[in-house]
Amino acid sequence: GSDIPAIKSALDLYYAKKSKYPDTGMGLKALVDNQLVEKIPTDPWQHEYVYLLENGKPVIISYGRDGAPGGADNDADISSKDPVEADKK
Repeated sequence: GSDIPAIKSALDLYYAKKSKYPDTGMGLKALVDNQLVEKIPTDPWQHEYVYLLENGKPVIISYGRDGAPGGADNDADISSKDPVEADKK
């Protein structure tokens, strides 16, 4: 499974404290520094999640098994911008 919803929750807590999300440069390390998570989360293939701040909104990405952008099947990217299964009713 994906940790993206849990990371998003931690980012929302950060936002509640700071009135802003961490910038791309600070990345998910800001969540560790503010003791919202124990360590920078890793995807199921042990790669750190990629964090970007786009237009004031946080985007969390896993590059999949290969750890590189793009790819198919297990190598495909997973992004918090992708539609979530739960949204498809």
